[in-house]
Amino acid sequence: MEGMIFAAGLGTRLRPLTDRKPKALAEVGGKTLLEGVLGRMREAGIGRIVVNVHHFAEQVEEFLQREGWLADGVVVSDEREELLDTGGGLLKARGLFTPGETVMVHNVDIYTEMDLRALAKTHGEGFATLAVRGAAPGRGLRFGADGRLKGWENSMTGERKVVGDGFEEAGRYGFCGVQVVSSEFLSGMKGRGRFSIIDEYLVQAAEHEVRMFFYGGRFLDLGTVEAVREAEGWMTQGV
Repeated sequence: MEGMIFAAGLGTRLRPLTDRKPKALAEVGGKTLLEGVLGRMREAGIGRIVVNVHHFAEQVEEFLQREGWLADGVVVSDEREELLDTGGGLLKARGLFTPGETVMVHNVDIYTEMDLRALAKTHGEGFATLAVRGAAPGRGLRFGADGRLKGWENSMTGERKVVGDGFEEAGRYGFCGVQVVSSEFLSGMKGRGRFSIIDEYLVQAAEHEVRMFFYGGRFLDLGTVEAVREAEGWMTQGV
């Protein structure tokens, strides 16, 4: 299995931490976000890992070179010219993966204690598997009792994107920013340019099984300074 880390974001919510460096190099407990995800993916047995770059791209490349990651199977997908969002970023990077390989994709700014090996095992030979948790108000995914994606909704605005039958009965979940996709998913991507990977899942779920992996442990979106401080508190307390 290979991997990709979405590390190209602007990190505007993390200011002032990202005024002079990229979000991926913001630190939690003395370790950069990028280093933390790289380490966890390596521990899970992930080999080749693609990291996309945009904001302060040269700093990310220098970090990867200095810390020996570029010599250890990490490859850069360059989005300097245009930030492509998650779907567009994966589409641009797909030629960097070994043909036929399954790929685990992980946002750089997500803190979890998720068992990535268990996620990979659950995916098995599947088409696409999304790690999800209990949903908070706002945007969420709907999965049926059979574990298949049925749609997306924003509970605050009432907007819905329905995939086939069973949407009304489906449970509501929050996306964790971690997923596994097959080479078939990659080769069949329909989106072009800048687009969200969630929209791609909704399109492909009409013809293929996009399934869920439930994660009930601790989770933080490290997109704000407050969340970074909370994560550091967890590490300090050892709980």
